[in-house]
Amino acid sequence: MAATVRGVRQLLGVAGRAALLLPPRLPRRTSQLLYTVTQEKSTGPNLEEDPNQNQSEHKPGSEAKILTEEKTKLEEQLNEITEKYKRALADAENLRQRTQKLVEEAKLYGVQSFCKDLLEVADVLEKATESVPKEEIKDENPHLKNLYEGLAMTEVQIQKVFGKHGLVKLNPLGAKFDPYEHEALFHVPMEGKEPGTVALVSKVGYKLHGRTLRPALVGVVKEP
Repeated sequence: MAATVRGVRQLLGVAGRAALLLPPRLPRRTSQLLYTVTQEKSTGPNLEEDPNQNQSEHKPGSEAKILTEEKTKLEEQLNEITEKYKRALADAENLRQRTQKLVEEAKLYGVQSFCKDLLEVADVLEKATESVPKEEIKDENPHLKNLYEGLAMTEVQIQKVFGKHGLVKLNPLGAKFDPYEHEALFHVPMEGKEPGTVALVSKVGYKLHGRTLRPALVGVVKEP
């Protein structure tokens, strides 16, 4: 019994010394406040990190969408610029071709007015040779013969010069009437001739490099 009492006293002494070493006990409300603050501190950063985390999760998708839209816009701009460039090239090529054609036509037909004036000279020479009676061209009349031969040679030479520069005579006697090359002065019925053909050439025409410079003045056969 005495041993039991001594054991109890020793336990109480140890418990007393342990109580002295522990800090004083805080009130209950203070403990709750400290617990709440500690919980808020521990949960606060997580609440702040969630929006950033969500933004970081959604950010790559939005950036990809923006890049896709920008790519589409750039491709549209590129296509538009390419089309404008092609149209500009086509316009420049058309302009170059038209300019080249005008230059070539200017080289070919730049002497058109001058040729028209020379045609009058050729007409005079032709009328002069036609007006000389063939029976009067004899050795007994050397002056007239020499004059006729000189006119004829001049006419031949001038026709050679005309041909050298692309000027060709049109004498459509017996040919089909062509309104682009002939000008009808009258229509006359004529037996043995096909209607619509040239029966008489009043004045020869000329073409310059395939273009009618002066239409031939003709009479056309019509149906009886």
